[in-house]
Amino acid sequence: MIIQPRTRGFICLTSHPEGCAENVRKQIEYVKSKGLINNGPKKVLVIGASTGFGLASRISAAFGSNAATIGVFFEKPGTEGRPGTAGWYNSAAFEKEAHAAGLYAKSINGDAFSDEIKKEAIDLIKKDLGQIDLVVYSLASPRRTHPKSGENFASVLKPIGEPFSNKTVDFHTGVVSDITINPVTEQSDIDNTIAVMGGEDWKFWIEDLKAAGVLAQGCKTVAYSYIGPELTYPIYRNGTIGMAKNDLEGTVPYLNELLGDLNGVSYVSVNKALVTQSSSAIPVVPLYISLLYKVMKEKGIHEGCVEQMQRLFADRLYADNVVLDSEGRIRVDDLEMREDVQAEVAELWDKVTTENIESISDLAGYRRDFFNLFGFEFDNIDYNVESDELTSVESIK
Repeated sequence: MIIQPRTRGFICLTSHPEGCAENVRKQIEYVKSKGLINNGPKKVLVIGASTGFGLASRISAAFGSNAATIGVFFEKPGTEGRPGTAGWYNSAAFEKEAHAAGLYAKSINGDAFSDEIKKEAIDLIKKDLGQIDLVVYSLASPRRTHPKSGENFASVLKPIGEPFSNKTVDFHTGVVSDITINPVTEQSDIDNTIAVMGGEDWKFWIEDLKAAGVLAQGCKTVAYSYIGPELTYPIYRNGTIGMAKNDLEGTVPYLNELLGDLNGVSYVSVNKALVTQSSSAIPVVPLYISLLYKVMKEKGIHEGCVEQMQRLFADRLYADNVVLDSEGRIRVDDLEMREDVQAEVAELWDKVTTENIESISDLAGYRRDFFNLFGFEFDNIDYNVESDELTSVESIK
């Protein structure tokens, strides 16, 4: 079928197999260009491996360290006349490239919150790898079914205490407008968001992997967080999502104790603001990212997902000395949060309007990155040619 982008709000309803493959190839080329990571991981489980930071982590491990990787994700394959999700096509392309390079790569498609998928992953590790030395936790989901109680939780994106008013942008049209988001009215909204996006499931994964004996001596595990600038604090860091991130970060001491007898260690990495399917859904953030991209590109310090993850692996996780902030976190948002960068973004924020946004921001770059997520707007792909919507992931039968 011929596949063109169809959007609804911050969601792209279609994805392009060859375009997604091109997105994966470009990331692989970047990682390979940086050379091998000294003392990098060799057997890796990535939970949430199909898009964004999780996909970039899998690529960084495989092509930066020749690691065997198992990826867990929840994606939809294509059916006759209906494209699959971008994450499905990304994973198909990754496996194809990994296998061509002689690398072990297998994938599991299902609900990573469930005990069944945890057991499937453990069984596969036992069968094929024996033990793993890195667990990347990069799940991004709006809802979760608790594996023990069966209770269903849905996260909400809201401030806490006071309404939040600020500028936002429709990144499709470039219209800048004011938005007000009312705060949560029920404690349960905060609790539910923590249940979905907090640290409990990461803890369950590491507990189950350790109990099964599939974690190697000296193993590492890392999960991802975000802080951002003060202007986004009410909707992000001090809002419901921020409470979940606090819970995620608060899981580290428990996991470090759990992994102590293996000489293992857990980290939270605070990453840069980037165009992902999740970040596109957060009001204010697309406008902030558009301005941030403009400033960072002009300074020559812009990074995308794969640049962030390659640097995380090479310069942080597997460095001789892992540098942490005062809260015990790895920071690869250090370039974003530089004082000169934030000062220039704040200045542009005060000036930005519908009339000048195209000239004083990188909204065009934001749009391109958004569509790239779904395999669109790559110059070397002919989108008027029929594409195979039934593209499969080699290890998933």
